[in-house]
Amino acid sequence: MKSNTHVRLRDYDPAWTGSRKSKQELAEVIQENLERLTAAQELLWANEQYALLMALQAMDTAGKDGLIKHVMSGVNPQGCQVSSFKQPSAEELDHDFLWRYHTKLPGRGHIGIFNRSHYEEVLVLRVHPELLDRQKLPHRAHGKKLWKQRYRDINAFEEHLARNGTIILKFFLNISKREQKKRLQERLENPQKHWKFSPADLAEREHWNEYMEAYQDALSATSTDHAPWYIIPADNKWVSRWIVSEILVQTIHGLKLKPPKLTKDQQAALAKAKRTLAKD
Repeated sequence: MKSNTHVRLRDYDPAWTGSRKSKQELAEVIQENLERLTAAQELLWANEQYALLMALQAMDTAGKDGLIKHVMSGVNPQGCQVSSFKQPSAEELDHDFLWRYHTKLPGRGHIGIFNRSHYEEVLVLRVHPELLDRQKLPHRAHGKKLWKQRYRDINAFEEHLARNGTIILKFFLNISKREQKKRLQERLENPQKHWKFSPADLAEREHWNEYMEAYQDALSATSTDHAPWYIIPADNKWVSRWIVSEILVQTIHGLKLKPPKLTKDQQAALAKAKRTLAKD
């Protein structure tokens, strides 16, 4: 999504499949992408120059967990970390609203995944402004002014990260209200999925329109050239997995990374090791 774009979510089809209609066909493409991602991650790790931050936002049941499981299945777990953000702790509430996210950022050579992210601070808190009281802000703005301030803070935060080598990709998994109902019903009716159901899911569904408005404003205000938003159709899980895997691979390949060159000392140590092994 280009920067300075006013988002209207009704213009994006959650059920879009493009020209690829077959789930099997997409499964093969995704597998190819996973193999390419494995190779790309090795170069990211070896160079230790860039970090990659992947932020996932969505309404409940949109498939964040499944996407992480499938798309990241081929990467080296030593170089990949998933952080999920629930209700903030007392320690986190004693800091500014971005602090807890900053502590989970990936290091150079690593991939970091935020399963929900710093955007909760302009989504959940906007729909439930009473939660702001826990943040104990000394000079709190109200209404639209507060959210505009937070958009500016988030943009500055992401710009700082980008300047220092963090590649930022932000994905909004765009599920329809109708498809969400179908998935919630499946959780209620299928004993194997009962553990996934939370009464909070239904409570948040009651605020669907408020969330859509909050998402539209946040996406419009915070999609930038250095930290773009991608609106991903999520009614078909294999489609969202295909698109995200494509974007990840193309982004890392776009860095044009090559195996790092060895220093003279490293070359000498390598030659010595070869001679030692040859004598063994």
